[in-house]
Amino acid sequence: MYPVTRLLLTFARSRFRSPLAAHETSELSFICRPWDLDMYAEMNNGRILTLYDIGRFDLSIRCGLLSALFRRRWGFAVAGSTIQYRKRIRLFNKVTTHTKLLSLDEKWIFVEQSMWVRGAAVSSVLLRTCVTGKTGVIPTEDVMEEMGLNADETARLQMPLPDWAANWQQADKDRPWPPLFR
Repeated sequence: MYPVTRLLLTFARSRFRSPLAAHETSELSFICRPWDLDMYAEMNNGRILTLYDIGRFDLSIRCGLLSALFRRRWGFAVAGSTIQYRKRIRLFNKVTTHTKLLSLDEKWIFVEQSMWVRGAAVSSVLLRTCVTGKTGVIPTEDVMEEMGLNADETARLQMPLPDWAANWQQADKDRPWPPLFR
């Protein structure tokens, strides 16, 4: 079941938390509950991805993206992701999620997120996201303008991707589509 309560609490709390610049990091903390677990008594990998969604939601509220999406009736989509799981999240662990915009180009917004338990990284995800409208993908320049970012702030986000992220981006471009099997 989708964690609607966590989503609504994040929405309510994020509106009262301090605003963030688009290049700053959002942090959210939560406790691993029994309904987050899988049959191996650890947090389900699908739930981890959903909690990363909520982390992006917090950042989008606090940096002004969500307001821009509502004003223009745009959507925010994930177009690709890669995740690393390194440690288990167990029942009642306090988990802190960090979310930041890593970079952007003319089409894509790259987001990096990580989860931490007791000061140790437990997972990390890199996402290629975009803003969509009736005509398809909205250029990131238009999105940043609608958010009210000045040229300096936008330039700060247009830094080249780190090599590891650029290599993933290239590997994803080389991957056959549609899939070769049914």
